[in-house]
Formats: sequence, structure tokens, C-alpha cells
Amino acid sequence: MNKRTLKILEFDKVINKLSDLTSSQLGRELIEKMVPSNNITTVKDMLKETDDGVKYIIRRGNPSLGGIRDIRDSLRRVDIGAVLSLGDLLQISDVLRLCRNLKAHSSEDRKANEEENTVSELINLLETNKRIEDKISHSILNEEELADDASPLLNSIRKQIRDRQESIKDKLNGILKSAQYQKYMQESIVTIRAGRYVIPIKQEYRSEVHGLVHDSSASGATIFIEPMSVVEANNNIKQLQLKEQHEIERILTELTVDVAGILPQLKSNMSLLARLDFILAKANFNLKYDGVIPKLNVEGKIFIKKGRHPLLAPEIVVPIDFWIGDEFSSLIITGPNTGGKTVTL
Repeated sequence: MNKRTLKILEFDKVINKLSDLTSSQLGRELIEKMVPSNNITTVKDMLKETDDGVKYIIRRGNPSLGGIRDIRDSLRRVDIGAVLSLGDLLQISDVLRLCRNLKAHSSEDRKANEEENTVSELINLLETNKRIEDKISHSILNEEELADDASPLLNSIRKQIRDRQESIKDKLNGILKSAQYQKYMQESIVTIRAGRYVIPIKQEYRSEVHGLVHDSSASGATIFIEPMSVVEANNNIKQLQLKEQHEIERILTELTVDVAGILPQLKSNMSLLARLDFILAKANFNLKYDGVIPKLNVEGKIFIKKGRHPLLAPEIVVPIDFWIGDEFSSLIITGPNTGGKTVTL
């Protein structure tokens, strides 16, 4: 069937409605590749997929595919030896969790019904790895932060940083509250400039406070000074922060190596999840429009009972009966605009 015919029959609009029922880009890509087939075996296979999806949903309800993440780019980067980001790893953990939940969902279904089902079979092929799933979710708080206990060393470094920060703030607050320095202060607050703890001093008293200038206000009335008494402590924090970054990079490398160890399984999972999203979208489309499975034949016989156009609102569409190929093999379709000619075709 050529593209012009498909366009006239508004096949693309039906595809768009079907696409809206997917949960991921993975499923949408498969739907966008759909075209009608004149191979009866292919059509039967496609119909069975949809029917199996409907049966699964009716028995168990719609399985949640909310955890589908498109991790294909992350997997490609692992393939070439790149280290994954926090966000990349969290998405991989989400996919592993989704696979585990789907398998648990399907396992309950198979106990209740021994009949083989395409959806159940695809779910059964999914690979899980709770160790890596838990390791990632335990180590990463969000897309920007590793958990303190991602490693004992990271925990220790961060504790040292916090202790030194509190010590510096205590020392600077002592300066802010002292009667000697009160008149020099623009505000009685400890702030940070260039990653170092400083205090705001009025410009005219710059020479009264011994320390390093890191910044000034837009008006120039305030300068931000790091008193000499905390310079060494600030330096120690900087060194600890460098160690923290090195440890973060080591942890990300270790987690990426774990992912590389199950790369084939993850790639397979992505293909299976795409197929599941595709089939379940077809099944939900079927349920939404109250579809039925046609009985196929290769004799050119067509009998449509109460057929409805899926793009027209159910409350206004008039179902039609249509048949050809039994008593007659040719039919002329005529009528006024909006009379149902395209619907019939």
C-alpha cells in the first residue's frame, strides 16, 4: 500500500492516536514503523499479540511501565568505555526495578493461568539484577548527589568537611560578635565566596581586618574578606573537597563497571520493553475502541459488522455493515460528502 493511499485513509492519524497510548519513546518508535500487511501469517501474528495484550490486561490490569527509561545512549557510552553520570545510573536502576516488578506481576499471573501469552513470555525473558539495582539506588540520592554512605571513605571525607566547616563558622561568628569588629561589619553574617568562608566588611575599614579579599559588592561599599585566622582551615576544606571528588569519580567508575558486566542483558531488556510497550498500547487501543479480532481468509471475502471509524466520536458515528467477495466481487461506493465513503474504504 503506497504512502498516498495511507495518507488519504488517514492511517497516520490512527497511528498518532495509538502512539498516545505508549509509555515510552521505545514503544512510539515501533508504532511509527507500522504499516498494513497483506501477508496473512504476519497479520495473524500481529492480531495474536494484540489479543494476548488484551487478555493480560483483563486478567491482571495494565502492568505499570512508568519506570521505562530510554537508556540506549547510556549503554552505547558504556560500550566505548565512558563513565556514566549520576542521572544515567539512576535511570538504569529504574529499568532494572521495572523489569523485576514486571516479572513479579507476571509470575502471579502465570500461577493463576497456565495459558501461554505473548506478554507473559516477553516479561519472562526480562533479566533482573537486584544487587546492581540496589547498589545504584543506595549510592545515589538524586541526579546531582551521591549518598554519604556510597563508600566508607566518602562518608569519612564528608564528615571531616562538615566538622571543619562548622569550626570555621564558629570562629567567624566569634569575630562578627566581638565588640572590636562590630563597627567594621556591613552585616553580621558568614557567607561564601569562591568556595571559601568570608565575612562582609565595610570598604572604609578594609585595612582594619587582616585577611584575603575575595569579592566586593556591586556598589563597592562592601568587601568580602577571609580572615587570616581561617585561611589554613579553608585550605584544608579545599583539599578534602578534592579528595571527595576523586572518591566520587571512583564510585561512578565502579558502578559503571557493574553496568558493563550486564550490558548484553540490559540491551535485551530494552528491546523487550519496547515490544511490551508496543503490544500493550495496541491492546489498550483495542479496549478503548471496543475492537474485535477478525476471522481471516485468503478468498477475498470481507464482512464487516457494525464497523466504526476510529477517528470519529463514538456518540456521533453511525456503524456500517459491509460485505463483498461472496455473492459479488465488485462494489461501487457513492454518496454525498461526509456520507461515509472514506469510512467504508
